[in-house]
Amino acid sequence: MAGIVTVVPSTIKCIDDEVALYGGNEKQIARIKKAVGLDKRHVVEGGTTALDLCVAASEKLIKALSVDRSIIDAVIFVTQTPDHFQPSNAAILHGKLGLDTNVAAFDVSLGCSGYVYGLWLAHMMVEVGGCKNILLLSGDTLSQCVNERDRSTAPLFGDAGSATLVQQSDSKSHSYFSLHTDGRGSHHIIQPAGGFRTPFSNDTQQESVDEEGNCRSLNDLFMNGGEVFNFAIKTEPQAITDILEFSGKSMNDIDYLFFHQANQYIISNIVRRIKAPKDKAPSDIVSLYGNQSSASIPCAISHTLGGKVVSVNDVVLSGFGVGLSWASAVLSLNNAYVSEVVVL
Repeated sequence: MAGIVTVVPSTIKCIDDEVALYGGNEKQIARIKKAVGLDKRHVVEGGTTALDLCVAASEKLIKALSVDRSIIDAVIFVTQTPDHFQPSNAAILHGKLGLDTNVAAFDVSLGCSGYVYGLWLAHMMVEVGGCKNILLLSGDTLSQCVNERDRSTAPLFGDAGSATLVQQSDSKSHSYFSLHTDGRGSHHIIQPAGGFRTPFSNDTQQESVDEEGNCRSLNDLFMNGGEVFNFAIKTEPQAITDILEFSGKSMNDIDYLFFHQANQYIISNIVRRIKAPKDKAPSDIVSLYGNQSSASIPCAISHTLGGKVVSVNDVVLSGFGVGLSWASAVLSLNNAYVSEVVVL
């Protein structure tokens, strides 16, 4: 991994300004901020998309590393909020960057685990000898998918885009990946309408209020928070145990654990169960940027290590969520360029 850049939009929303969403209950907001870690989030405005954020991240990464664009062999774009059904975000970004026509470019439709899945694909493509330089984009704008009156999702999601360069290297370090899916839980995080199964219509935009006071329509993102929490604390501790065993590493060998920043409560529970030092597992990112879906792990890396000379030998990356899916990796960030989080 030669370099990482994460870009967030400049507009900030704060949960303190959304007291009406919680019936004016400021004590409830205070409890949420303390326990779940929700506070601020960066959200797009004015038609800005995940593609725009990732283009900006790509340009900064290419400039910072002085990359000759002709050496890029492939573009992988991980997102669940593409500009269009067709063509792919990867193809559009390819054109905007002016890359060669011999470059493979494709999208991966994954959210919370998507960054690790994308890295797995990039590492495999390098390992088999087909590519030497792969540009991995990972970004989402889920703030545009939620109902502003749904307090179970509206205060949670922020937006971001990231760019990572994966290069062939003479380094003797090794990377290890473990990927999982349980589609039986796919209904726990879902945007029911908008695809070909249930296209947007007058019927799908009709709003209803659930027993907890959350207002949404079939057009809006739905998340069963309780089930997602149960899923995360059941699968993630075992996933970390397994990837460490697979890589032949112990917790003492790991410099950082960068989890998908779902919320602070979930991460703290996972960290406690695996008996990891808290200072190795940053969990404050969601309170500053929101849950950024596929971009949350690169944002956590940028926020924690950005602007520093990175001499980090082994890190664990682990994403979990929509699908339901989860993916973990052990790899090296040694000598990688990591930018501070860029505000667009």
